[in-house]
Amino acid sequence: MGKNLDIANLDIVSIEDILAKNSYISDETISTVVFLAIKLKKPILIEGPPGTGKTQLSKSIAKAFERDFFRIQCYEGITFEQIVGEWNYQKQLLSLEMSKIKVAKIEKSEEDVFKEKFFIKRPLLSAFMNEKPSIMLIDEIDKADEEVESFLLQALGEKQITVNDLGTFDLNNDLLVMMTSNSQRQLLDETKDRCLYLYIDYPDFKREVEIVKSQIPNASEKLIKSIVKAIQQIRQLNLTKSPSIRATVDWAKSLMIFEKEELDEDSFKNTINIAIKNEDDKQKVLEDIKIK
Repeated sequence: MGKNLDIANLDIVSIEDILAKNSYISDETISTVVFLAIKLKKPILIEGPPGTGKTQLSKSIAKAFERDFFRIQCYEGITFEQIVGEWNYQKQLLSLEMSKIKVAKIEKSEEDVFKEKFFIKRPLLSAFMNEKPSIMLIDEIDKADEEVESFLLQALGEKQITVNDLGTFDLNNDLLVMMTSNSQRQLLDETKDRCLYLYIDYPDFKREVEIVKSQIPNASEKLIKSIVKAIQQIRQLNLTKSPSIRATVDWAKSLMIFEKEELDEDSFKNTINIAIKNEDDKQKVLEDIKIK
């Protein structure tokens, strides 16, 4: 599909249709931000509760537009080397040892071990050097420290990455950058200023029903609606962790295994652990939610 897409003639409705055909049920806000990001060639910063489809959106865009997909999974303490790349010291040492043997035999100079073949490329540099249009997902950027965030901002802004002893690499393709954050820390104002902002919350009833249908098309609408209704009620409670969209899908799949036509009181009590992953939350849900 992506090969035949005319980017110049894209509109918000077509974005929504394209995403739906690639396992992502969008809404007008999401489709508008994606549309503008493609047109303006600007990064997207996505915030929202865990389990609302922030990461899946980037994967679906990559699939829909047949772009290569690269991902940096941020965590506390992540370094430049783990994002850009690092020297393969074992290969360098082996090459030096081999070159010493050659020098002794035929009096050649030692090999230069600071070449690209001795460098292990990590996701950011791989995405920059890729020749095809690509998607770069920087997942949970709020877990990285400000120094790493500043480096990413500079590299993406200047469209260049400099590696000591190797050189400077220019961006080779039309790279759409998508960053997700769970608001573990406040991001730099410069990061927010350079990005289009998108907040993805838990879906409303209608959209969540459509999401589950897209994931398990052989499930009955009655079953899906009964589970989504319960999930939506559960999310209104003050829980340690609200159930994700994935939990809704898993709950529907589980009841299909038991050949249930809808979520009833018994199956609710017996399978609540699929949606709730905390014992205190479970007790609260069983006390406050009644299935009719």
